[in-house]
Amino acid sequence: MIEWRDGEPYSTVYQDVYFSRESGPDETRHVFLQHNQLRERWLAMHGQPGQGNEVHQARHFTIAETGFGTGLNLLCAWQLWEETAPNDARLHFISTEKHPLSLSDMQQAWASLPEFSRYSAELLAQYQWLAPGMHRLSLANGRVIVTLLIGDVAETLPSLRASVDAWFLDGFAPSRNPEMWQAPLFTQMARLSHAETTFATFTSAGIVKRGLQAAGFVVRKVPGHGRKREMLTGHFGGKPLEQSVGESVNQATAQDATASVAISGAASTARQRHAAPARPAPHAPGKAIVIGGGIAGCATSHALAQRGWQVTLIERHPQIAEAASGNPLGVLYPRLAGQDIILSRLAQHGFLHSLRLLQQLQLSAADHARCGLLQLAYDARERERCLAIAARDLPPDLVQWLSSAEASALAGQALDQDALYFPAGGWVHPPAFCHALVNHANIRQRVSTQALNIQRVGDEWQVIGVDGLLETAPVLVIAAATDSARFDLTAHLPLQNVRGQITLLPATATDVPLNIIVCSDGYISPAVQGRHCLGATFDADDVDTSVKAQDHASNLAMLARTLPAMHASLPPLDLDTLEGRTAFRAATPDYLPMAGPVLDATALQAQPPRHTANPEDLPWLPGLYVNTGHGSKGLINAPLCAEMLASAIAGEPAPVDSKLLAALDPNRFLLRSMGLKRLVLGLAAYPS
Repeated sequence: MIEWRDGEPYSTVYQDVYFSRESGPDETRHVFLQHNQLRERWLAMHGQPGQGNEVHQARHFTIAETGFGTGLNLLCAWQLWEETAPNDARLHFISTEKHPLSLSDMQQAWASLPEFSRYSAELLAQYQWLAPGMHRLSLANGRVIVTLLIGDVAETLPSLRASVDAWFLDGFAPSRNPEMWQAPLFTQMARLSHAETTFATFTSAGIVKRGLQAAGFVVRKVPGHGRKREMLTGHFGGKPLEQSVGESVNQATAQDATASVAISGAASTARQRHAAPARPAPHAPGKAIVIGGGIAGCATSHALAQRGWQVTLIERHPQIAEAASGNPLGVLYPRLAGQDIILSRLAQHGFLHSLRLLQQLQLSAADHARCGLLQLAYDARERERCLAIAARDLPPDLVQWLSSAEASALAGQALDQDALYFPAGGWVHPPAFCHALVNHANIRQRVSTQALNIQRVGDEWQVIGVDGLLETAPVLVIAAATDSARFDLTAHLPLQNVRGQITLLPATATDVPLNIIVCSDGYISPAVQGRHCLGATFDADDVDTSVKAQDHASNLAMLARTLPAMHASLPPLDLDTLEGRTAFRAATPDYLPMAGPVLDATALQAQPPRHTANPEDLPWLPGLYVNTGHGSKGLINAPLCAEMLASAIAGEPAPVDSKLLAALDPNRFLLRSMGLKRLVLGLAAYPS
């Protein structure tokens, strides 16, 4: 895939170098930075005093790139952003890559460019687990956000929801990579562009020039860099008239992640074009309220605060993380499937997002460890699932298939089954995770405070408590588990309590060591703070908050099936005094969480929309969102859902694909019950 020739990375697939060690950075600066006018545009983001600052003060800027390669274009852009952009602005850098380089190749590539050592070190620290799909990396303390789309650009770009300000058309030359430089690429560029969108590319090939023009771009040839005589640059001038049947491309994409709008290859002049859409108005950070102090509420507060929002977090308990998020230990691992179904995609993306978030928060070793995790193929059905996952050719730093002997060596005790091994799997202390998330200057906590009602007055949401008005803000996010449905405006959300109990087994009770988390139909952790954690039971609609001896017995029976030697070493235990904890998970009928904007159910049912209605025609409750229904997967799903919400609220690119955004629509059950399944789009089409 890659060779090193005279110290330069060379692709054996495309028969070309990734960049020249001597002129690579200079070419990037000439082609992409200079011809997208980035220095001038970013300096203008500071505003001009006395001349209408609000016009210039966009809160973020979005670059989209074809061909991530070594990340050279990213680091050059990051360097310039640091020099020119306001300190409180965010750079979004979206890049596609079909063949991601290995970490060792990336390290070797950057070793020859010490000018970028500070930037490359931070990038490479997060350059892990690059399975197909979207990956969001937060760099420079949140000032630079990278969204990597791993896969074929023809499949990844149609599922992207974003508004792009500048395009870097990179990748290998059209003669060496003809599959990329086709009409579908230019179609997607047009879908994601606006009236101020620019582009630049190193090539001057006629097929590229004609394709861009057909898609609505105004193209100019200008001098290239070094020995390249010419290159192309320009801006988006508007969609061709032939596209009129598909004006709502974002909507079409949301309904089908592979949808695209065909653009005629006929020549199209400026007079034949629809006007390009205006650049979306910047969403200046303001005030927001979050109800619920568990992992969903804390992660949502953090994601908004990182974007400059002033957040008030309301929690009814005396402190945050007292309900399900108050367990002493939570296991971090994704339950994948043999196919790329929505549940599996969410698990993978959520797991990796939580890993990167924990990396940024830097919890202590007492609160978080990547000790690794084994998922045993404990019966025929589970073995079939595990083998199908192993056959997906996922990166080995994400998951590996191990024989029982290999798994036993990792666990430190004999295992009878083969297993999937997740090297980055581990555990976290949920309260420590929550407290680290809300340890932010922009977050104010109001604990021991019960939110009894919510109402919208003018452009503000009001939260009402026992003594009257508690808080007002234009944005309100409800992240309160099943209590999320206790308000009149959210009563249509079908949430169910599922009781779960864990067992805390003293490490001194067994002399059989355990080095790693082992999962079968439950999980057993290594000794943490002198205790093994076993769990957890599942009992729907059981409201008993006590710790039950029968549930301890159930967890110990799972231990006996999974680690018989460890169970056999236990002395007689008094189940009535054995330590444990009971908590309640908020579950949905389809096991997917709810993350997105909320519809006015009463208005929708009183006047059902026509079957030709568009999402913008629905009776939305502006500024009201939910992040709930995570079941037992809150530690891996809730932070990703928080990032989804915060990105939408701030008008930034989405961190997941349109199909996943639509699948988590909180209104999906209501809309389906009314025969409006095609409008189940959520954040994929919400008119923000």
